[in-house]
Amino acid sequence: MTTPRGPEPAGRGAGRGGRGGPGGSSPTWSPLKALAVLAVAVGLGAYLIDLGAGRHAPTSAASTTSTTTSTSTTTTGPSTSSTSSTTTTTTAPPSGAQPSQAVKVLVANASQTNGVAAYFAQKLASDGWGTLTPVTATTTTSSSSVYYASGEQQAARSVAAELGVPSSAVQPLVSTVIVASTTGADVVVVAGDDLAAQVPTSSG
Repeated sequence: MTTPRGPEPAGRGAGRGGRGGPGGSSPTWSPLKALAVLAVAVGLGAYLIDLGAGRHAPTSAASTTSTTTSTSTTTTGPSTSSTSSTTTTTTAPPSGAQPSQAVKVLVANASQTNGVAAYFAQKLASDGWGTLTPVTATTTTSSSSVYYASGEQQAARSVAAELGVPSSAVQPLVSTVIVASTTGADVVVVAGDDLAAQVPTSSG
């Protein structure tokens, strides 16, 4: 007599269903998948290293630029100062020539005031010009003039500027000048009434 089969044990059915069901164990990683993940990780690490090196490069360049700018600023300071000094020298009061004892100046009194020639001859001598003995002009004049021998035009302009005689009154020395003798003179000053007015006191 055949014995009927009973229901299978619950444990065996559960074991078979657990292999693919939701309640089964976690799937294991294949070697190929692990290798792919490792390659991605290595690539990402190399990228981050390169990125970090790239970030440092601009910092180094900025430092160099800063140093160059600082040096340029330091150099510019003295340069501007030097230019200013040159400008000051250039804008100094102009003069035809510097006073020199070698330039002989003859002063002739053509005013109606005594002692004018002596006064201005002393003034020019104290300024550094060589002077001859002052004389009296052959006639009087209201306006002063300054005459120059050949090659002494710049000296005559300087003398006229010191005395306040306008540059238009600086002329070449000619024989018609109202002075008896101009021998030995490089510059001749004919002092008229306008210069006489500047003399504080006069002597005979």
